[in-house]
Amino acid sequence: MSVLFQRALPHGPIVRIRRTSEEGVTPVTAVIEVDRRAGTPREGIGDPPPLMLCEAATEAAALAILEPQARDDRIVASLLRDKGLR
Repeated sequence: MSVLFQRALPHGPIVRIRRTSEEGVTPVTAVIEVDRRAGTPREGIGDPPPLMLCEAATEAAALAILEPQARDDRIVASLLRDKGLR
């Protein structure tokens, strides 16, 4: 699956928006996830649990829905807490 957006949090983990549906399939399904293993030897092993999921007609539309949340540290922290991951 493809990464649509990625940024580092100030304390090291990576916030990522990743397409989870196959290429060419509509609607496009994408998730926000936080890779807390970023920068370690275990980075990239498996997929972190999704914090938020959306379905949209295109990758651009999915990115438009999820990117504002992925850019906001407070929202990411809240999503992690709500999922019991923090």
